Amino acid sequence: MKIIDHINNAKGNTLFSFELLPPIKGQSIKGIFDAIDPLMEFNPPFIDVTYLREDYIYKQHANGLLEKVAYRKRPSTVATCAAIMNKYKVDAVPHLICGGFTKDETENALIDMQFLGIDNVLVLRGDARKSDNAFIPTPDGHAYASDLLNQVTDMNKGKYLHDDMGTSERTDFCIGVAGYPEKHFESPNLDTDFKYLKLKVDLGAEFIVTQMFFDNKKYKEFVDKCRANGINVPIIPGLKPITNSKQLMSLPKVFHLDIPIELSEAIQSCSNEKDVKSVGIEWMINQCKELKEMGAPVLHFYTMGNPEPTKKIIQGVF
Repeated sequence: MKIIDHINNAKGNTLFSFELLPPIKGQSIKGIFDAIDPLMEFNPPFIDVTYLREDYIYKQHANGLLEKVAYRKRPSTVATCAAIMNKYKVDAVPHLICGGFTKDETENALIDMQFLGIDNVLVLRGDARKSDNAFIPTPDGHAYASDLLNQVTDMNKGKYLHDDMGTSERTDFCIGVAGYPEKHFESPNLDTDFKYLKLKVDLGAEFIVTQMFFDNKKYKEFVDKCRANGINVPIIPGLKPITNSKQLMSLPKVFHLDIPIELSEAIQSCSNEKDVKSVGIEWMINQCKELKEMGAPVLHFYTMGNPEPTKKIIQGVF
């Protein structure tokens, strides 16, 4: 079922969903199931599966020359989605990114998704490789999420890259995109963010999932400005509790967000990491209760494969 249909069928009630990574290369699917099982009692209508692009390592040969070799750390997102759907009979939402894919490879991935009965995709540009200072498009791939989104919507219209091959089968993906309540770090200003977000919606995006945030005022301002800019699709807040003191520095650095002073001071006053986790979970429970009152369509958690904090939060909210 499409995300938009799950939201419409809820008739104003706030849903719960979560996101996880495919298992590390060499691990079995059991690790994924162990991360999902504790949360299934809350009946999430869908589960997101992220995609981490390939990276490079340099191998030194006997003659001293270095060879640049591409490698993957995890099994495919599509395979992980198939396993989740088969075991839990729940919708899986694969992330689809620009980096690491040619247009042909993207089309092949979408054909596989349609074959498996996947109804939704979250379209993202994706991050730069760790070895690169900025995002570098894959040769014959997409540079922007809007271009990738165009390819998906073209397939929804029955338009493929090589129409001379005689296929015109239409796909029917419900497409989601990312939103940034505190501005994408590469954008010159928030208004530019809204300009391109509106473009994605005009191109066919049907829902938005936000970057994590810890101040609900940022979410409300983001939603209000979306509506003022003619962006009227559901806006799903992305959420993650702080569970250790190191995240006071790492989350702002990696995700370019602010942590409210009340939360940072409460964490800094903790005497141990157990108390830090309790503070972070309690903050998120209160944040989620307020988001429900504000009419958020879904509470979407970035679990990072650790279901315990999310389970405690959902128990405190629903």
